[in-house]
Amino acid sequence: MMRSGERLRGSLITLMTWVLVLLFFFPVLWMAINAFKSENDASSSTPLIIFAPDLSGFEKLQERGMVDYLLNSLKAAGGATVVIILLAIPAAYALSIRPVRKVQDSLFFFISTRFMPIAAVALPLYMILKTLGALDSMWALVLIYAAINLPIAVWMLRSFLMEVPIEIIEAARVDGAGFLREVTRIVIPLILPGIAAAALICFIFAWNEYFLATLLTSDSARTVPPFLGSFVDGRGQFLAVLSAAALVAALPVIAAGWVAQKQLVRGLALGAVK
Repeated sequence: MMRSGERLRGSLITLMTWVLVLLFFFPVLWMAINAFKSENDASSSTPLIIFAPDLSGFEKLQERGMVDYLLNSLKAAGGATVVIILLAIPAAYALSIRPVRKVQDSLFFFISTRFMPIAAVALPLYMILKTLGALDSMWALVLIYAAINLPIAVWMLRSFLMEVPIEIIEAARVDGAGFLREVTRIVIPLILPGIAAAALICFIFAWNEYFLATLLTSDSARTVPPFLGSFVDGRGQFLAVLSAAALVAALPVIAAGWVAQKQLVRGLALGAVK
């Protein structure tokens, strides 16, 4: 009787899990379906399940130069992620394995930079970049994205580094390993899954950033999120081409998550164990 009750409860939990997954995934699925519809079918008041596939939405994306916006997003998000990881590893190392004085104050300072709304710093950033002549600059966008997401990476990598057995590091020091060798040969290989998890999360945050990309760029450095917003104007919302653009914009992040899936799961599990 007890086993039957446990089996029933397990089945109900599995069923509820699948229902929640389908509810969350359905908007993405519907977006992908609309991407292959004509504009009339996508905007129809009656949802159409059976329709003739139409690739005109993807053709319009090519005409409007979406490839250039995708490359800009890859440069901005990828460059920011590289800068973040290069700075976050030594910072997290100093806050965990070789702790600096008043560690909690330093950690609070890092995370407090995320408390301020982006809108509050938008005008100062705009004025500074305008004075420096750095508006619509890819390098400016990379540095801003790196500064915004660096605290998240530091906190994540610190939690991973706290799980590294100190005995391994002490043994390397006894063998004469210096700081650089200790970090590159001992620490980084041990927390590589955590680095992959932090890098992927920071990449996604930078890839999806809309407000600053709209305010600080106009043409040469404009990324995908403002480009998606350009499909909604006074004439209405072009649902089919917008769905196609959103589908294409989501593919690089999905591909990155798929490639780093194994390392990502291991990294999140490593950071969760404390």
